[in-house]
This record gives sequence, structure tokens and C-alpha cells, in this order.
Amino acid sequence: VQLQASGGGLVQAGESLRLSCAASGRTFSDYAMGWFRQAPGKEREFVAAINWSGNGVYSATSVKGRFTISRDNTKNTVYFQMNSLKPEDAAVYYCAAALSRIPDTVNSVNYWGKGTLVTVSS
Repeated sequence: VQLQASGGGLVQAGESLRLSCAASGRTFSDYAMGWFRQAPGKEREFVAAINWSGNGVYSATSVKGRFTISRDNTKNTVYFQMNSLKPEDAAVYYCAAALSRIPDTVNSVNYWGKGTLVTVSS
């Protein structure tokens, strides 16, 4: 499956961004989807994931209550609404797909999209 992420940009602290990830090439609903991020000098880390049907979501503690993952299987797209952004949320955000499990670790991911940069100014 090919993944194309979009929606990153520069915002001020407290503002919102919505990322999108469009999938192609395979049956989208066969994949659980997730978002990871990587800040300069840091390892890539799990942020959120959603199961195949969209009725199960999982989030890192650091973003719970602020970020929401969702998917539209009719549009082959996963979304990531990020509210109340903080400077520490600044990173390259990567869309991820996993065939047989929830993508909540780097090793659980089967496919990665190219990242989209989120910059948060204080």
C-alpha cells in the first residue's frame, strides 16, 4: 500500500492542524492505521492508531485529549486532528499501516508514508 500524508505546517502554540493520509494500492480496510512522529535527534515514536473498522483508537499519553485519529474507509483516508498544539509536538509526522496488528510500535508497521512536517512556535 502507498501512503501519502499531507497537512503539516507552521502554527503557533495552542492552534490546531489536521493531517490526512491517503492510501492507495491495496484494500484500505485491511490495514490498521497509525501516526508516528520523529523530532530532530530523537527516535520515531508512536502517537496514535486506529483499528480496521475505526471503532478502536489508541493514543500516546502525551496527546490524549488533544489529538484525535479517525478514518474514512470509503475515501481510503486516515485523519489526525491535532488541537492545542505545543512546541514539544513539533516533529515530522508519519502515517503508518499494519496488516495484522495495531501499529503501536515501529516494528509493528508494514508500510510507512513520507513524513509531513509540523512546526509549532511558542
